[in-house]
Amino acid sequence: MNTSYQAWFKQKLAKLQNLDCYRVDVTPEALATHLVVDQSKIIKLNFNENLFVDRAKQTTLMKQLADEIDLRLYPEDEEAKLREKLSSYLCVPKDSIAVGNAGDELIDRIIRLFIEPNDVAVSFTPSFAIPRLCVKRQGGEYITVPLRDDFQLDTDALLNTFSDKTCLLYLCSPNNPTSNQMKPQDIEKLTKAFPGIVILDEAYGEFANYSFVSRIQEFPNMIILRTFSKAFGLAMLRLGYVVANPELAGVLRDRAPLPYPVSGFTIRMGIKMLDNIDIEQTAVAALVAERENLIKQLNQIKGVEAFTSHADFVLINTKTPADEIYAKLLKRGIMLKKWGRLLQYENCFRVTVGLPEMNVKLIEALKQIQGD
Repeated sequence: MNTSYQAWFKQKLAKLQNLDCYRVDVTPEALATHLVVDQSKIIKLNFNENLFVDRAKQTTLMKQLADEIDLRLYPEDEEAKLREKLSSYLCVPKDSIAVGNAGDELIDRIIRLFIEPNDVAVSFTPSFAIPRLCVKRQGGEYITVPLRDDFQLDTDALLNTFSDKTCLLYLCSPNNPTSNQMKPQDIEKLTKAFPGIVILDEAYGEFANYSFVSRIQEFPNMIILRTFSKAFGLAMLRLGYVVANPELAGVLRDRAPLPYPVSGFTIRMGIKMLDNIDIEQTAVAALVAERENLIKQLNQIKGVEAFTSHADFVLINTKTPADEIYAKLLKRGIMLKKWGRLLQYENCFRVTVGLPEMNVKLIEALKQIQGD
């Protein structure tokens, strides 16, 4: 390695090592090892996973699929068949759908295609972190506007950021981590005014009050992001899709940087879940009912405030410092997503809506910690 190449190599490595990346906190396995308990004893409520999906039925479908497919072959017609099923599920043309390797990969794909160095993307805060990381990696600028105190969009402030340099607007609704859905008139106003591409992230759309999917033809610059990870409970398989006007969806399908971005097994499992839609519908109904019960129970604990949710998780704020509660919950084998300060709230946590028996243990632990 000559001197000039060595210098370039070290400089490049240093730059890559300093990139801001998504990081996972303690894992259930690591926590179980630390507490010297079986991993099944850990109450995992930090990743917005849908445990209400019937695992036995899902397993049966996977076993059927294992007998049906030949893993030695590349996927060919699977993606088109999934789009046909999604077309019926969503009541939109199949040409308006593009499939990806979960929502994160689709966000990255959109940003790689539409954001160049020095371009500007706009969003609000607090919200999902992946778009910001992807824009920064592309050499773009990421401008954010704080939500209002009621967690709704500050439309005037967002409109004031729009310029001939703003290429992408990211809106998450229902929003992660605040769990609320934005007012549809605000999303409509911003989308119509924005001079570039608008990503409307509806990853939690099945748990919410409304969706823009049925209105996609009204907004030629909108890309609606959806996923199988939440309502359908396929988080481990990483399957997502977008809905957009056919021209835009076609670009996202045909100009993906790699062939076969999603495994054939994953796509076929998505098809099976759509063919057995009752599994998803039953799970969503049960989760939403438990969500309302969980919010009620949390708000009865002294020093805990739980906010209205339109997702599969609940945002809470505590009077006791977040670090203290987080540490005490971990000692009890309970994992929440600690956020700390969000807007005017000092000690916030994002709490997955767990199964009833999991939520009972969380409620009991919080009562003990809060001295209720």
